[in-house]
Amino acid sequence: MRLYILVWRSNPGGEPRRSGVTIEAVLTSPNPYGSRTLTVETDRASSVAYLRDARGTVHGAVWLANHVPAPATIDLVRANTGLPPLMPVGGTKRPEGTPLLDPAAISVLWFEEGDGVALYERQELLAIIPGWADMARGMPGYARDAAGESPFAWSLSEALEGLSPRVAKARAYWHWRRAEGSWESFQQFVMGHLDSRMGPAGRYWDVSGDRLPLVGVSERPPRDGRGFTVLSTVGMSCQRMPTAERYDTSSRVELALATRQDPRVAARVFAWLGQYPWRSVTWLGHGHTARWFQRPGTFPLSLGQGEQELQGVIMLADPPGVPETNGFMFGGDAVRWLWLIPLTDVELRLVADRGHEVISERLAVHTRI
Repeated sequence: MRLYILVWRSNPGGEPRRSGVTIEAVLTSPNPYGSRTLTVETDRASSVAYLRDARGTVHGAVWLANHVPAPATIDLVRANTGLPPLMPVGGTKRPEGTPLLDPAAISVLWFEEGDGVALYERQELLAIIPGWADMARGMPGYARDAAGESPFAWSLSEALEGLSPRVAKARAYWHWRRAEGSWESFQQFVMGHLDSRMGPAGRYWDVSGDRLPLVGVSERPPRDGRGFTVLSTVGMSCQRMPTAERYDTSSRVELALATRQDPRVAARVFAWLGQYPWRSVTWLGHGHTARWFQRPGTFPLSLGQGEQELQGVIMLADPPGVPETNGFMFGGDAVRWLWLIPLTDVELRLVADRGHEVISERLAVHTRI
């Protein structure tokens, strides 16, 4: 529970000033990956849902209902003091107001990516905050009781044709994901694909700490015609990456690394990057770089004694000199393997300044393992 201070100026009629309004939390629901939290809040005049990150920053919001008669226009006093907004009469299908929301009647369905969420009231769709909602850009979520478009909510009924398939996919995904044996069957599918592309498996390590998304690393030792070990994640493609669909890129990926170093040490890069898209609510793609987050000298990969120190990686799809990985599908999507190529500090800066093409076209994988 939080307390917002709302000061009313004295009016000529001598009405007393109201100085405190209590905001009640109706519901709090973190997403399965711990990167977003949905909160439904009310001051008993209206209710609103917020989508926040771990630091409390609001990334999406939607008005849900007025519990008092709707005002003729936007109440700027409320808007400027952080109170849940009252929807003006022209923006609500129920201008007379509705009863307070019953916490026991509210349920939550997170999207597979974890960046969007649907709310239900007694099995009826109440609101959706999609991953692309952005209050700063005038893009709120969608509400059942909203009419048309306003700064606080857009009409849910007018957007259902596009949103209903997303909600249905989310429900089907979590129904499958929570079923007994779902993770094990997915592992077998990926491992079978890797067997056919990279040869027999060696060791396997979990790098997710038993937190969603579950991610493991499969070792593929050197074999005839290949003098290096291949390490591949197993599990990243089990869920779509947040925000990827906005950029017309692969929404399901796995990461791979070619190495001649100790695989147990090299695998630490996957503990770093394997859950990154869902923890940071972002996506990984061809040409992306990542700089090591700990102090210099602790990066798991090296070029050898006397060589420049490595500071991070570039991710490339299908670089020359590595096994073919195409052909795996999951959830109706093609899965792309991104190969991690270690870079020095100078190379990372060069890519940041001039784009990945300046270096990716001349990188030879065999010189970086």
